[in-house]
Amino acid sequence: MDIREQLINACGADYVSFDEPMSKHTTFRVGGNADYYIRVSSLDQFVNGIRLLKDNDISITILGNGSNVLVSDKGIRGAVFELGKDFSDVSINRLEDNIEVKAEAGALLSNVGATLLKEGIKGFHWASGIPGSVGGAVYMNAGAYGGEIKDILKEATVLTKDLNVEVRDLDSLDLSYRHSALMSEEAYVLSATFVLEEGDSKEIKALTDELNKKRRDKQPLEYPSAGSTFKRPEGYFAGKLIEDSGLKGFRVGGASVSSKHCGFVVNDQNATAADIYNLTEEVIKIVKDKFGVTLEREIRLIGEF
Repeated sequence: MDIREQLINACGADYVSFDEPMSKHTTFRVGGNADYYIRVSSLDQFVNGIRLLKDNDISITILGNGSNVLVSDKGIRGAVFELGKDFSDVSINRLEDNIEVKAEAGALLSNVGATLLKEGIKGFHWASGIPGSVGGAVYMNAGAYGGEIKDILKEATVLTKDLNVEVRDLDSLDLSYRHSALMSEEAYVLSATFVLEEGDSKEIKALTDELNKKRRDKQPLEYPSAGSTFKRPEGYFAGKLIEDSGLKGFRVGGASVSSKHCGFVVNDQNATAADIYNLTEEVIKIVKDKFGVTLEREIRLIGEF
């Protein structure tokens, strides 16, 4: 039995595909094919699939909403596990002093925010507009508009590289700006528990609507992108450095620095992954030459560049 048949047996024919175009699964809408693509539907299925691939020395990539990644035009050699809509349950536990909200890794932050708005639970509104999933948000300590995941996170359940399920408290996750201990541990987020409070749905909606308007007004949501392309350098703002370097609208192939917000690289003319990568390389070089500041990509590069 070849590896394809084994993978179908381990994960289910409805959840496995081969030579899958990654352009269908990333918000940049670019990327070549992945050899194997598995949609995660349960913990057992996830563990069985990973164990099989590890036993066959096949590399593994974990993907959520595909919103903070750039996949090479050459694709991904090995397997991609998508923690998405089939692994996205949200549960709410109202306690005496607060509310604990547990969300599986594949739950979109926007969907979690919509659920909490209906329930009148406050403290999550700033995250509702981030175009990512819970797993990715914990993995990189996502943040926006003054909030960060570490501000509301109690604990995360993770699958370790040895395929053990562990509950990790906030301290052991070592969350800081766009960083977590999971990045160096080869551990995968299965779910996260947030600590929030009762609120007023009208007030929460007003705050959410205000931030969504800011996003629409200031961010190039009309084009495929991966969100903020560069990390914020200490003491600076990436977008301002890029704009002050005269790079607003700067283009390589089908990719450009957004004229609306210079912190975003957008795919506005059928870009390739190489266009986007080469554009970021040029931006890093020009900003370094002009200001002596080395920008670092916030987006994660996957595959060969």
